[in-house]
Formats: sequence, C-alpha cells, structure tokens
Amino acid sequence: MTRAIWIAALAFWLGANAHPALAQADDYINGQVVKVDESAGKITLKHGPIKKFDMDEGMSMVFRASDPAMLKVVKPGDRVRFVPDRVNGQFTVTKIEKTK
Repeated sequence: MTRAIWIAALAFWLGANAHPALAQADDYINGQVVKVDESAGKITLKHGPIKKFDMDEGMSMVFRASDPAMLKVVKPGDRVRFVPDRVNGQFTVTKIEKTK
C-alpha cells in the first residue's frame, strides 16, 4: 500500500473510533454536591440509582475526579448531572455539569 492509503485508512479508523468515551444522555446521573476535596481529587455526591453499577437506590458516595479541574466549577449544594465510571477499580466521575 502507498503511504496515502495508509494515512486514509488510519484516518478512517480514528474517525470511527474517536468518540467511544463520549457520554450519552442516558449515561448521566442526577445528583447534588455534598463535599469537594480538591487536594485529594475527590467529590462526594448524593445521587439517584446507578443501574450500570447495580445500585438500585440513591445514596451519597465519594468519587474520584478523572480531571481535577472539574472540581473547581462545582461547590457543595450545587445540583449536577454527572457520568460515573470505574477507573482502575475506583468509582470515578468522568464528566460533570451544573443543572438548575
């Protein structure tokens, strides 16, 4: 194959696989910020059920923040929607946004 074909094939593959981590609307969980611990990179959230973790009831729990910068945009009492995941065995917030 020529170099141009390899580049085109790579671009196609990257395009087809570039967004697997993008959150779907149904990945978001509604919650409320209880505590933000920027120095530890953690956030405590009161939330509803998280079906993908077989959590059928709401509760408060501590999550690691995948990006510490996200902890700067929320404060205790804020209503949020967030995307939880398990990263290296730890419950982790991968996306968070304030709601009204």
